[in-house]
Amino acid sequence: MSEIGRLNYFRIILEKAPIILLIVSVLNEFDLNYLNLKYFSFNFPFILIYYWSLKRSGSIGYGLIFLSGLFNDVVVGMPIGVSALAYLLICGFSAYLRNITLRPSLVKDWFFFGFTILVVNSVIYVVVSLFFHIQIIYVDILVNILFTFLLYVIFSNLFDYYQRIVFGVVNV
Repeated sequence: MSEIGRLNYFRIILEKAPIILLIVSVLNEFDLNYLNLKYFSFNFPFILIYYWSLKRSGSIGYGLIFLSGLFNDVVVGMPIGVSALAYLLICGFSAYLRNITLRPSLVKDWFFFGFTILVVNSVIYVVVSLFFHIQIIYVDILVNILFTFLLYVIFSNLFDYYQRIVFGVVNV
């Protein structure tokens, strides 16, 4: 009987893994500065939020995504609400794609993700530079967008594999 209870707890933790991963990635502000790679950074919460909002919209709620954006602003030192707005814009783009898509395809999702992060980063950095007068280093933003775009395919395949294992979803 205790084995069944442990399996249920383990199953619940596995089902809530995207939420746990989002919170850890936002609070950790994962960056590869430890490897001394100056021009390698990517925005993992963008990939995570876009994928899970697109493929399994009920797994991460919009309120939790908004709160994680507020936490990210505190950790990074940005004005409060900027990351929350970015995360909700990503949710909006993924909801739009989910509603208009008849046949899901990794390539279509990937290119729409590229368009999404271009628009979201543009809106956010225009808001930050106009209203808050924060200096922007465009090369760093461009590198971040490029690697976030390229790494979406890898993380999408990992998340697809995770969904097959945990949720038993065959066609994702």
